[in-house]
Amino acid sequence: MGVAGSGKTTVGQELAARLGVEYAEADTFHSKANIEKMSAGHPLTDADRGPWLHAIAAWIRDHQDSGGVVSSSALKRRYRDVLRAGGDVLFLHLDGPRELIATRMTTRPGHFMPVSLLDSQLADLEPLGAGEWGVVVNITDTPEEIIRLALNALKPT
Repeated sequence: MGVAGSGKTTVGQELAARLGVEYAEADTFHSKANIEKMSAGHPLTDADRGPWLHAIAAWIRDHQDSGGVVSSSALKRRYRDVLRAGGDVLFLHLDGPRELIATRMTTRPGHFMPVSLLDSQLADLEPLGAGEWGVVVNITDTPEEIIRLALNALKPT
């Protein structure tokens, strides 16, 4: 989880490969209308996000036995509640400085999310709270270190 440009796809793909499970990119669950709206620089509303979140929760439900990694901004607790309704979820919150994220967003090719929406995402972001299974990692760490922290969080205690 994390705002656009925080590295969810990079980390998610590598984590899934290390775990030997399927990876799903949350952007592929968006409707064409949502992608067009964001591409035009307009933030999504909760109503826009509803079907998207439910589709991701269904994917989670379908992968409870086999396991899986799915990237999602999951900015608000109520969004994460929808995702958790799909099954057991560990949230890996990729967090870091706005300047670094903005730089990443402006230098990645072919993505629909404009940097102009970063501030609205940061304003909506609610940190993991009590009762939410997850870990926060700093995106200034290397992807290898982020993966290591995620794998440690998954180990049974």
